[in-house]
Amino acid sequence: MENRNLSRKYLAFFTFMLLALVVFGITKSSQALTDNDKLTIETPVSQIEAEDNTPFSMEGVEYINQRAFIESGRRCGSYMDPVRMVAAEKQFNEFMKNRINPAVTGGTINVYFHVINNGTAVSNGNITDTMIANQMSVLNNAFAPTGWSFNLVSVDRTTNASWFAMGPGTTAERQAKSALRRGSADDLNIYTANPSGGILGYATFPSDYTRDPIADGVVLLFSTVPGGTAAPYNLGDTGTHEVGHWMGLFHTFQGGCATSTTSGGDRVADTPAERSAAFGCPTGRDTCSSAGLDPITNFMDYTDDSCMNRFSAGQDARMDGQFTSFRFGK
Repeated sequence: MENRNLSRKYLAFFTFMLLALVVFGITKSSQALTDNDKLTIETPVSQIEAEDNTPFSMEGVEYINQRAFIESGRRCGSYMDPVRMVAAEKQFNEFMKNRINPAVTGGTINVYFHVINNGTAVSNGNITDTMIANQMSVLNNAFAPTGWSFNLVSVDRTTNASWFAMGPGTTAERQAKSALRRGSADDLNIYTANPSGGILGYATFPSDYTRDPIADGVVLLFSTVPGGTAAPYNLGDTGTHEVGHWMGLFHTFQGGCATSTTSGGDRVADTPAERSAAFGCPTGRDTCSSAGLDPITNFMDYTDDSCMNRFSAGQDARMDGQFTSFRFGK
């Protein structure tokens, strides 16, 4: 009888110790989470992104999924290095603070359209006048709420294999733009080609103009214009996205979850921060704690053309200020 009672006491003691160890382990595991771990738990990447096993093809190049394409950097080649960005933002803020006249809030921008091709067929980059007209309609519809419109002044066509494959900063790009560019700082030059590296498009920023006016403009993969074959980026909004850069906008995911008032962010207060570029059309995506849902329908994200449909009021104001500071009358 005495041995039996002793066994029960030992069993109760060991059960208590086991429960204590479990509770202690859970507590320590919770305390061991880093801030980043906690943020990840609070704001998980959507299941579509995390479990995407669908192969993705872009103009003959295969990727394991659409996320891999986005992370390859080919969605947009527009870039401003951090040092130049800080200097440009300082110059912009000083101009806006000291300006005498109010910023222009809209107007008509003349467009010079340069079709660079590698042959006479559309598949060689020789897009049709109808495709160009449709691209202009997409731009005008996208920017109409901001007060800006685009007037097609001229179209020229050049067959040149080297220029057709030009990329950012290449000799071919320099040669093409030196020969073809028209107008001044407040005129938009659009070049369609087949940029090297599989880039869908890239653009210069307003603050770049004084430093290098020849480079100014937008370059688009020819098959991204309406009627092209670069699905799901063939409805013309790669053009809208790149012209947004040309007007002074950064990506909505610029700086990740940093706010627009810090050295990170897109410098626009009403576009919720997002940790990374979105793709597809992931409704409800929320990657930054307490920032609001990611702005996946914004033209300056990386979502499919069919998902993009807006600029924010803050982006509108920034475009007005950037155009006034660096382009208007220059």
